[in-house]
Amino acid sequence: MSFVNDLSEVAKEYGLELTSDQISAFNKYYELLVEWNEKINLTAITEPREVAIKHIVDSLSCYQKELFTGQVSLIDVGTGAGFPGLPLKIFCPELKLILLDSLNKRVKFLQLVVDELGLKDVEVIHARSEEAARNKKYREKFDLATARAVARLPIICEYCLPFVKQGGTFIALKGRQYEEEIQEAQKAFSVLGGKLVKSMPVKLPELEDKRAVVYIKKEKAIPKVYPRKAGTPERNPIV
Repeated sequence: MSFVNDLSEVAKEYGLELTSDQISAFNKYYELLVEWNEKINLTAITEPREVAIKHIVDSLSCYQKELFTGQVSLIDVGTGAGFPGLPLKIFCPELKLILLDSLNKRVKFLQLVVDELGLKDVEVIHARSEEAARNKKYREKFDLATARAVARLPIICEYCLPFVKQGGTFIALKGRQYEEEIQEAQKAFSVLGGKLVKSMPVKLPELEDKRAVVYIKKEKAIPKVYPRKAGTPERNPIV
């Protein structure tokens, strides 16, 4: 089976309708991912069907039409190999996307993917989130922020909510401990101006693991002291 066939099958099973152009773009992305993974560590998942399920469909599991309609701006924090930001951009071409990562090697890979796929309105930034969120160009400027497999929810809220404008949404793609993390993050939501809107359990094709997408609305401006200096959220999370 090819990646194209695998992706077509699992996307259909999940209820996603992908165009031939989108499938072609995802296939090119997959080829570049596998090629560059031999040079730098991008992902432990490289088998075609696994990538289709655990990276592409999983990334698109956070898509909600009402949030992604129109000229929406999104920053993907700690994007790594580009998940979920790049799949969302391929799926929603009108999306204005910033991919943020702290490792220059990954940034070079991401820029190559953007160039090879001819994606418009995409900016790749090499920076730590704590630093970028203090830049007036990015602070509280985005309709959406996303993060996937970056840190526990109280920590990642401090990384991401500073980027979200009032009325915008932070979308966290979480694993099996998401319910415990939501409880752990109650104080962080309040301190950082966020409010839990909903958590949606996700059942990916052919997998039995537990995961969910957590949606947090930005209701108030964030206090100027956040985010704190690099390393502080991990050592002393808001709990």
